[in-house]
Amino acid sequence: MNDHNLLPVLAFAFVALGLSGFARAAGPPKAKKIPHSLEKHGQARLDNYYWLKDRKDPDVAAYLKAENAYAAAAMKHTEKLQEKLFKEMKGRIKEDDSTVPFKYGEYYYYKTYKKGLEYPVYARKRGSPDAAEEVLLDVNEIAKGKAYCQVGFPAIRPDHKMIAYAVDTGGRRFYDVYFKDLGTGRLYGDKIANTSGNMAWANDNRTLYYVKQDPETLRWERVLAHELGRIKDAEIYFEADETFEVEVSRSKTGKYLFLRSGSTLSTEYRLADADRPSEPPVIFQARQPKLEYDIADGGDRFYILNNENARNFKVSICPSSDTSKSSWSDLVPHREDTLIEALNVFENWLVLKERVKAQGGFHVFGRSAGGDSRIGFDEPAYMTDLGDNLEYRTETLRVTYESLTTPDSVYDIDLKTGGKRLLKRQEVVGGFKPEDYRAERLWFTARDGELVPVSLVYKKSVRLDSGKNPVYIYSYGSYGYSSDPYFSSIRLSLLDRGFICAIPHIRGGSELGRRWYEDGRQLKKKNTFYDFRDATRYLIGRGYTSPSHIYAEGGSAGGLLMGAVANMAPELYHGILAAVPFVDVVTTMLDPDIPLTTSEYDEWGNPNIKEYYDYLLSYSPYDNVEKKAYPNLLITTGLNDSQVQYWEPAKWAAKLRDMKTDKNLLLLKTDMDTGHGGKSGRFESLKLTAFEYAFMLDLEGIIK
Repeated sequence: MNDHNLLPVLAFAFVALGLSGFARAAGPPKAKKIPHSLEKHGQARLDNYYWLKDRKDPDVAAYLKAENAYAAAAMKHTEKLQEKLFKEMKGRIKEDDSTVPFKYGEYYYYKTYKKGLEYPVYARKRGSPDAAEEVLLDVNEIAKGKAYCQVGFPAIRPDHKMIAYAVDTGGRRFYDVYFKDLGTGRLYGDKIANTSGNMAWANDNRTLYYVKQDPETLRWERVLAHELGRIKDAEIYFEADETFEVEVSRSKTGKYLFLRSGSTLSTEYRLADADRPSEPPVIFQARQPKLEYDIADGGDRFYILNNENARNFKVSICPSSDTSKSSWSDLVPHREDTLIEALNVFENWLVLKERVKAQGGFHVFGRSAGGDSRIGFDEPAYMTDLGDNLEYRTETLRVTYESLTTPDSVYDIDLKTGGKRLLKRQEVVGGFKPEDYRAERLWFTARDGELVPVSLVYKKSVRLDSGKNPVYIYSYGSYGYSSDPYFSSIRLSLLDRGFICAIPHIRGGSELGRRWYEDGRQLKKKNTFYDFRDATRYLIGRGYTSPSHIYAEGGSAGGLLMGAVANMAPELYHGILAAVPFVDVVTTMLDPDIPLTTSEYDEWGNPNIKEYYDYLLSYSPYDNVEKKAYPNLLITTGLNDSQVQYWEPAKWAAKLRDMKTDKNLLLLKTDMDTGHGGKSGRFESLKLTAFEYAFMLDLEGIIK
């Protein structure tokens, strides 16, 4: 697109915003430069856009608004396409819908959506899923008049007579907690301000454990107990180690409140007696470097998922009377080809979620009767997970399942027979036919000889050997989080226009076990970027596409991935979309007063150590911007982002504008009301997706 068409719009925008520090000439915004030296290990880095960190500086807001005006003007000719895409995406959603109820005590709990409304209604039925509905909380009422509103499923008191619910109206993940009497519908006067939203009830039906975060670093650091009617809350635990965060949960048996302190590579649990919440919690097993473990209460014993001499994890067992590691005995041994991702314990059953060759499944053990069995699925690429399993005494396992062509599905599995019962499959409104699409799991050889899986989906009518198919390629590749092949009704807007959609399962995730994660973190982080680049080349080599038709996207740490490949292989992509991207890696990791620092050293490395500093500096997207041609770029962020601060993408965009030598489009779009997750409403969030899709489709020349 020719930027000349934007002259009148941008000239007006700059004058209206009073951009004292920016170019008033027509064209894209140009941020002022204020040289700022950053020194470490005897080396000085010059950061001309460091000033963008000051959110109180009026020039910062002016610059972000100018970029928004430019992005709107640059995409104005696509507004009809954006509206069409939005209507398509919204039209596939069943507006009047409910989740499958899960049993907890005498009640069946669920959430429901009403036609035309953005937010869920949390509800329950007593005794049977067919009983009369009782509304617990209507989030639409809470959200009235608010630009952003996030309310998770309420914490149900053990006697089921009250809920505690957490409300975030700023997008920065600070939640205020309220209490509602379910018998009278009355809100209590008690209110807990600025919590993390993580909370759990004790058995006295008066005490709520909750977590507070540091107001600056946002680290979850403190567990407190609120007793209804009392003004002052008691501190139960403070996590002093800045590399750890703490969270609370309630054991399925109801006997304990778990306080989990965790860093990237170490864990420590404390147990609080749910019947005596005022008593101090006791340590389950003291933290040790590189010892990770999770626990489940099995009555008179505990089950421990742990990595003690077990890279892919194993399951141990210990008596409840002695939980120290010396009393742990192995129950399910470590296997080199199998990653154990989670465990769930019932009165008569132990269920493990496992992953083999990038495919998930469940391993079921009889606790008393003995024996074991496996539960899997047949598609070439899919994702499955444990569902809502709150009941301890049950013979049924709730799981979720979906694939690139199978919508989100909920199954109940008979633990005795292994039989599956489909309870619900996401309804895609408008005539979606799975048989019109094909999903594949392929494997390619990376530059170092490693075999890497990639999942593909496309319409069967697509000619795979044309060399000209538009390709949307997405991945994440950090923290051990696997980029599973999920279903998306939104994605159909690309598939139905001839796109091939690809998800490479790159190192840094855990698709092929713990080794896969370890080979994509700290001093091996570049494997993540190389794998993504090699996946792109593989698709080109198979004749599926060519660089002028490839569009890459990643968000957060996946946005780091986008920034890295934009620097190392810009010639492979026609467009790159970076959502809330973590791109100013070195500067952020050297600042202990903001999120993604000390608690992240195990993931990225500690730049206070020169070896890690040099390695981080060698790939940090912001630090490696060069005078060269870059693909078309769309960068999105939120002003209130609590995970990746807005100034990272803003600085990156400003530096790219100054240094890139091409005429390609560069857009920075900042949502001035939201944070890391974007818009909170189920429909409002689609508008940004429509904008992103229009960006790709316009570049591809697809205008319908």
